[in-house]
Amino acid sequence: MAVLLIGAWSAASAWAASWTLDDLMGQLGKVRSGEARFVEHRKVQQLERTLVYSGRLSFAAPDTLVRETLQPRPEKMTAEGRNLTVTLGGRTRTMALDASPEAMAMVEAIRGTLSGDRAAVERHFETTLDGSSDRWTLDLVPRDVRLRGQIPRVTMQGRRAQLREVRILMGDGDESTMKIEPITAPASAP
Repeated sequence: MAVLLIGAWSAASAWAASWTLDDLMGQLGKVRSGEARFVEHRKVQQLERTLVYSGRLSFAAPDTLVRETLQPRPEKMTAEGRNLTVTLGGRTRTMALDASPEAMAMVEAIRGTLSGDRAAVERHFETTLDGSSDRWTLDLVPRDVRLRGQIPRVTMQGRRAQLREVRILMGDGDESTMKIEPITAPASAP
């Protein structure tokens, strides 16, 4: 009996170890669009309380990501192609992502992961993948030393082809954790 258990454990360990970043990106790349609710908790060093934001996220491959914050105040950020548009209080501002390497890297961390674009993610981050298809963790450490001083690490967690959490650690000790709950079944490529 012990030999069977050891054999089964070894086989399971070998299967989990053979699961790679290419496997994850392949799974994620099949999802063409999706919508989700989010709740984000931001711990800010200068504040005694945690800030809480909630709203909706939507994604359309390969390059459209929309974050619409509904609480505590309406705000909308749309990353589409090489542009980022922010709407707050009735005012809209659009900027080229190329003008802000920090914004470009953060958008590519999420958008590149959601679209399964390994090259886009690895252009900005060193990657470490742990877990299996059923429960994975992807750690991203910025390649750019200046950016790493501002954002030392982004950690994403998910299940199969669904991103379920994004945690961003800031260089000043602030931290943001966004929990994501899908609203609709993701649309997959044929």
